[in-house]
Amino acid sequence: MQHVTFKPQGVCAVQLDFDLDGDKLHNVSFVGGCNGNLKAISRLVEGRDAREVASILRGNDCRGKGTSCADQFARAIENVFASPTL
Repeated sequence: MQHVTFKPQGVCAVQLDFDLDGDKLHNVSFVGGCNGNLKAISRLVEGRDAREVASILRGNDCRGKGTSCADQFARAIENVFASPTL
């Protein structure tokens, strides 16, 4: 299992952690941000295919910022799969 820590940009959350077991997401947690909404996202994506989750969450906007915690999560996932180590 691979652990990922990501520092989101332009959103209220200051850190995002998750584990990947192959392509499956586990133990998603956010530090900061809208606590209830981010806990809900974490529960909804548990065990789901990471690339599918990224495609659903990518482009979600919060208050006209051009990004959101969900969008930053998608970017974190995409960064992992774009890495030459995978």
